[in-house]
Amino acid sequence: MDIKPLKIGKFTLELPIIQGGMGIGISRSNLAAAVSNSGGLGVLSGAQIGHDEPDFETNTLQANLRAIKKHIQKAKAVAKGKMIGINLMVAMEHYEEHVEAAVEAGVDIIISGAGLPLTLPAHLKGSQTMFAPIVSSGRAAKALLKNYDRKYQVAPDMIVIEGPKAGGHLGFKAEDIENDTIDLDQIVRDVIEVSAPYTEKYNKEIPIIVAGGVFDGADIAHYLELGASGVQMATRFIATEECDAHPNFKQAIIDAKEEDIILVKSPVGMPGRAIRNPFSAKYGIQREKIKKCYNCVKPCNPATTVYCISKALLHAVRGEVDDALLFCGSNAYRVNELTTVDELMQTLKNEILAI
Repeated sequence: MDIKPLKIGKFTLELPIIQGGMGIGISRSNLAAAVSNSGGLGVLSGAQIGHDEPDFETNTLQANLRAIKKHIQKAKAVAKGKMIGINLMVAMEHYEEHVEAAVEAGVDIIISGAGLPLTLPAHLKGSQTMFAPIVSSGRAAKALLKNYDRKYQVAPDMIVIEGPKAGGHLGFKAEDIENDTIDLDQIVRDVIEVSAPYTEKYNKEIPIIVAGGVFDGADIAHYLELGASGVQMATRFIATEECDAHPNFKQAIIDAKEEDIILVKSPVGMPGRAIRNPFSAKYGIQREKIKKCYNCVKPCNPATTVYCISKALLHAVRGEVDDALLFCGSNAYRVNELTTVDELMQTLKNEILAI
């Protein structure tokens, strides 16, 4: 199968592959720059991105806003003019401040989900920063497109469809995921259909990107044949030398078996997918007593939450994998070795070309 370059605004990606943002600290400047330099789109995660700033524990918001700027500028410098993105969750506290910091740093695109980014265009006026909502249904895409058109007279620069096999937080009910009743192919068709009038009205391409369980060239080719413009992949990039994750987290991905990949409850109020470990076993049956609140996500109430998600993800980035929430996609068990970003991208390219 021939590979059509992916055009997003003024940028052209050699490969139609976007590296999904992974927090806390899994995809920062090192991984993002490497992916962009290998022909894809590298994406930082803005979730507690300043976790290793000296004042993170005492001045969390300012540490994060400073780190957003630092890591975007670093990634852009290493990527030498190639496109760099950041993922920012609507559910995060101080969402608007995070968006504004990313725009000030000159990020090329903001990818935003974990809620509907209804007001995102308002924060991008006068900047060159593009935006892409993450949706899990044609209905959500239609509502957002209508909202952007009516309130801001714009259309998004890209739409990411996240399916039920993704890692991290999932925009579906746990029972629907477990019962395997979600037809991602149909959702892709629906989103392509509802976006078409806006492509015409605004005379711009709106690339449709498919995420969630995308593992190899065959998966990529499938979605391209379905009419998507590209894919977003995250878990496979964890087991690369350039990934910002701790070596222990990378090894946990490599060691995971199929039965180790489970659904977990998240304080965000959405189901999540992660690797089974002592942490998931413990907080599947009891609550953690919260001693410090990082004020990270809006839906979380420290008095009732099962555990502190920031603390759980901070353990992961520090390599304390038994005490950590180890987010991963449904195909994590198929990752069995450490590689480099360049080798992974070349493998995926060859697999697509062979179809």
